[in-house]
Amino acid sequence: MQIIKLVFKNLKRHLLRLFLTIIGVAIAVLAFTLLKTVVTAWYAGVDAAANNRVVSTHAVSFIFPLPLTYREQIARVEGVDKVCYFNWFQGVYKDKNQFFPRMATDPETFFDVYPECITTPEVKEKFIRTRNGCVIGAKLAKEYNLKVGDKMPVTGDIYPGDWEFEIVGIYKGRDKKSDETWMVFNWNYLNEQIRATQPSRAEHVGWYTFTVNKIDKIPQVSKQIDELFKNSEARTKTETEAAFNQGFISMSGAILAALEFVSYVIVGILLLVLGNTMVMSARERIREYAVLKTIGFTSSHLTILIMGESIIISIVGGAIGIALTYPLVAGIGEALARIFPIFNIAPSTLIFAIFFSLFAGVVASAFPVYRATKMSIVDGLRHIG
Repeated sequence: MQIIKLVFKNLKRHLLRLFLTIIGVAIAVLAFTLLKTVVTAWYAGVDAAANNRVVSTHAVSFIFPLPLTYREQIARVEGVDKVCYFNWFQGVYKDKNQFFPRMATDPETFFDVYPECITTPEVKEKFIRTRNGCVIGAKLAKEYNLKVGDKMPVTGDIYPGDWEFEIVGIYKGRDKKSDETWMVFNWNYLNEQIRATQPSRAEHVGWYTFTVNKIDKIPQVSKQIDELFKNSEARTKTETEAAFNQGFISMSGAILAALEFVSYVIVGILLLVLGNTMVMSARERIREYAVLKTIGFTSSHLTILIMGESIIISIVGGAIGIALTYPLVAGIGEALARIFPIFNIAPSTLIFAIFFSLFAGVVASAFPVYRATKMSIVDGLRHIG
């Protein structure tokens, strides 16, 4: 108990240094946690992917369409449950900066394939019946102050023209991983307009998303579908939804690698900040450690004395850094909701931050502990500084 009291006495000897070190550790932990959260948010689409969902796209590139006739053929493959299809619509709502996913989809199967999008049976029925009907996520509705019955005018870019959609429902995510920023509308509305203006693009979809009744059948089903269209003009590439989403993320691989690297560089900075403080403190107390050895303090006592001080500083700084991260992440999440629909501190990030705080406390005290425990009493008493 006495040794613990000495630890806290030593902490109070240089309050300004203590304060600055704690702030330095807090900033380092905050920056580390924030960068890891950004990386996690980037991978949110992969993590949120259902393990029984599979995506079929054009084998050459995602931008090339597939015939609508593939739907029935895919549905007949053994193991396939529900088949849905999409066209990436995009367009401009209000202005070009207002980005959120806008897609045409099959209103009859969308909610079967995406059960994490929760809404009422009435909304599902109205979505099927309403020619220009759309369903939007709860976050989107809140951000733009939209409600059921409102009109959403969109200027087409991929599909030119002025489009007007009627909001027939608002869906909520089943959990925090669910994306509530989508706008999906009745594919038939898109197809009718294309048939009238660009007949060659009609009866085509961007990609198919379907569920498989048994997860272990996914490789077999994927291979069977690709074989089915192997000699077709539009060959397919079929993969899990997670792999499909990962393909988009891999385009930003260099950026993500840089963020990961910087986050670990910050851990090194944390060690330097804390290590510098501990080395300075230990050097000032060399004679004191020699006196303590003279009156019977063992190497274990000195280890607790030095390491305890370092760990307390790192824990307090880490706790402050983590506490400050939560409101910062909440603010950034709201500001970047369109870019990162899911922006939360992952439990693994929190565990890493706590671990690195403790790790820094132990490592930063390693050299001062070694020096204090290995020096002779005579050398310690002779020390000037």
